[in-house]
Amino acid sequence: MIKKLDRLILKAFIGPFIATFFITLFVLVMQFFWKYIDDLVGKGLGIADIAELTAYVSTTVIPYSLPISILISSIMTFGNLGESFELVAIKSSGISLMRFMRPVLFVAVLLSIVAFLIANYVMPVANLKFATMLYDIRVAKPAFDIKEGIFYDKIPGYAIKVGKKASDGSSISNIIIFESQFSLQDNIITAERGKMHMSDDKKFLEFDLENGWRYQEKGPYNTVATDYYRLGFKKYKKVFDLSSFNMMKTPDSLFKGSYDMLNVKQLNHASDSIRKILNEIEGNRVQKEVTVHFIGSSTFLKGGKETPLLKKIPSNITSYGQTIPDTAKTMTYSKAADKINLVKNALDLVAYDDKQRNYDSRLYHIAWHKKFALSFACMVLFLIGAPLGSIIRKGGLGMPLVVAVVFFLIFHLLNMFGEKFVRQEILPPFWGIWLSCMTLLPIGLFLVYKAMNDSQLFNNEFYFRLFKKIKSISFIRNSSLT
Repeated sequence: MIKKLDRLILKAFIGPFIATFFITLFVLVMQFFWKYIDDLVGKGLGIADIAELTAYVSTTVIPYSLPISILISSIMTFGNLGESFELVAIKSSGISLMRFMRPVLFVAVLLSIVAFLIANYVMPVANLKFATMLYDIRVAKPAFDIKEGIFYDKIPGYAIKVGKKASDGSSISNIIIFESQFSLQDNIITAERGKMHMSDDKKFLEFDLENGWRYQEKGPYNTVATDYYRLGFKKYKKVFDLSSFNMMKTPDSLFKGSYDMLNVKQLNHASDSIRKILNEIEGNRVQKEVTVHFIGSSTFLKGGKETPLLKKIPSNITSYGQTIPDTAKTMTYSKAADKINLVKNALDLVAYDDKQRNYDSRLYHIAWHKKFALSFACMVLFLIGAPLGSIIRKGGLGMPLVVAVVFFLIFHLLNMFGEKFVRQEILPPFWGIWLSCMTLLPIGLFLVYKAMNDSQLFNNEFYFRLFKKIKSISFIRNSSLT
């Protein structure tokens, strides 16, 4: 049953949490747009495309937004309660810190479960849709835009130059159109003026030209015996196909095998498959390559039987080379070198395959551990934020925000370095991905202990008295020595 104290704490927590969550989500989404701004600008994306892309990005960053939101909001909540002396009143009534932290702790546990469910079931689908859409945007051509005095060559087979464009964006003058037909020279169309407009279905660009000429050369490609045509016109309509500017819809199956697009069960299956392949490489493949190129080769066997020629060498001959006639030595050594190179190249391929699959295995393990680590991070950062707020006893966005940013930077840097160390095989996946949680969890427990004992970690007067005491002790010690 929820008591009045629980309602008070939850009411004080929900508001800052919702605000900080959406602010954090907005910052992370903007970080994405800054990162991929070059791929998005000039592609003619509509509002619907941008909204769809933003929805996918927002979904993928929710597991990262929840921990920082819990950290900031918990510091603000307990800081506000401490600043208004409500914490003092609660403690004076005999209620412990853990008791009034309990409702927010339940919320943090619930948010941790939500973060895991999103990371495991929703995030893989969002990553798949996002990767597919981003790929389509990247390979799409820039949006159609003809500027004055500049040749526009984005339409396949054409180069268009417009001398001047009217303010209405439709009327144009001094038009030159080069039409490449892979003949002796390009066909050329010139016109004094005209109008430029899109078709109703937005698939074609139409030029209604007036008072111009069309120049064309026809004939065999590899000869000068060609006919040259010059055609004058009062009105001429030229239509350009703009289908190449449409954003293609790549099927999702192109990216569905990536580690970011799999849930825990699929990651386990993929890791097991890679492990079986690695065991096969380590156990049989190297021996198989050597057997195919040497032991199974008739060049080094006698009569097709598996009896090496070396067993037939007389005892007075110390090397196999002495049994080869001088006229055959060059050819024999050349064949031996070729065989050795074949085996070396085959083993290099095996080594590369082994290295690549080990790297892929690490990526799958990273994705597996991150789904649990980011969820558990909600609990860890709450254990840091709640006691810090009760110790600082400052509300608002001043000191609480500064402290929260410091701890989140530590969390983020440890995450980044841990993942990098795993990719470089410096740390195993477990230790690398859980590095931030294992580092910050003892700090959180320490802060909880200090908060339960009314710590003065952030009290200036405490440090002033401590420094004064140390100074007096050093003065007495120096006096005794003199």
